[in-house]
Amino acid sequence: MTESDIIDVAIIGAGPAGLMAAEVAAEGGARVTIFDGMAAPGRKLLLAGRGGLNLTHSEPLATFLTRYGAAADWLTPAITAFPSDALRAWCDGLGQPTFVGSSGRVFPQAMKASPLLRAWLSRLAGLGVTLHLKHRWHGWRDDGALLFSTPAGEQAVTARASVLALGGASWPRLGSDGGWVPLLAAKGIGAAPLKPANCGFVVGWSELLRERFAGQPLKGVDVRFGERRLRGEAMITRDGLQGGAIYALSAALRDAIDQNGEATLHLALRPDVPTAQLASKLAAPRGKQSLATFLRKAAQLSPQAIALLQEAAHRLKRPLASFAPGELAALINDLPLRLVATEPIERAISSAGGIGREQCDDDFMLRRLPGVFVAGEMLDWEAPTGGYLLTACFATGAAAGRGVLRYLAGK
Repeated sequence: MTESDIIDVAIIGAGPAGLMAAEVAAEGGARVTIFDGMAAPGRKLLLAGRGGLNLTHSEPLATFLTRYGAAADWLTPAITAFPSDALRAWCDGLGQPTFVGSSGRVFPQAMKASPLLRAWLSRLAGLGVTLHLKHRWHGWRDDGALLFSTPAGEQAVTARASVLALGGASWPRLGSDGGWVPLLAAKGIGAAPLKPANCGFVVGWSELLRERFAGQPLKGVDVRFGERRLRGEAMITRDGLQGGAIYALSAALRDAIDQNGEATLHLALRPDVPTAQLASKLAAPRGKQSLATFLRKAAQLSPQAIALLQEAAHRLKRPLASFAPGELAALINDLPLRLVATEPIERAISSAGGIGREQCDDDFMLRRLPGVFVAGEMLDWEAPTGGYLLTACFATGAAAGRGVLRYLAGK
């Protein structure tokens, strides 16, 4: 490509949102070129695929849409136009059939991202889409041309329309580093601060717990924050807690920490056993057993769960052995954990914040920059894990692609 070339559509970012925008625009007859700063496309998608690639969720659309919280009404048109059924059909068309797991989550039968990504890139190549890697976007020239840093030096590209799909700020080593924020701010386009979403939290364990139990799971626990309670699993880390049950509450926990400096999460370590029944078991004579052995046998607690009880007792400035059976049973099923910070955004699964609804029209075109569209995690929305993140990226990418075609036709 030479600097004198003018292309129809430049897609900046080769993740799910960018690739989907490229496909829709190319199928509509536009000449599309994708630019990505990394050495390979879809890096974060490939990472997600290591865990099975949860593409979407099979629940009814009305329920599905509620997972996007305050952004649900904004995203509804895009997701309704490309819902989970359409996404599954699209996968079938790439030769990558899907299945519904026991949790309702949808996965490719291959249980990884690489076959789907290869088939997708092949389809895009067949549509005439060009892919330029190691092209890092760093803004616009005075005449509106897009500027890229490349291995061969700076390059300027003139496009009739462009789609920005650069992700949020989680996993920066894979390309999503939030570097676009100041570039858009220079054009008068603000963004809500990028924050960690679906993230772990810092508790501040004792050195003993950190050394002995980091990496150990807490299975079948109930987690509660405020009025929300759910069953799931968590993982003890060196700094605190992470895992599916924690991620599901992460938005509310993060916001509470931002507001109050801390948040108290409550764990039920034996949620299927009523507290009164636990108290009865714990009232049995302990004999010569150590307290840990007694709790393991009488309450069926894991060593890591017992360690959490010891931590809680220490914070209450009481030996755990001094708790009466009823008190101990209550602590087991209502264990308070003081969370003092989120884990860094670089370690979060996704990010919240970004470009708000007021900055875009209904096609996700920036009002201040006609012909420039935005899709995916650059937009100000968040959702829990379970397929909702990828679905919204696919759907907003498709919506931006349709918007590009309308813009080019009108222009």
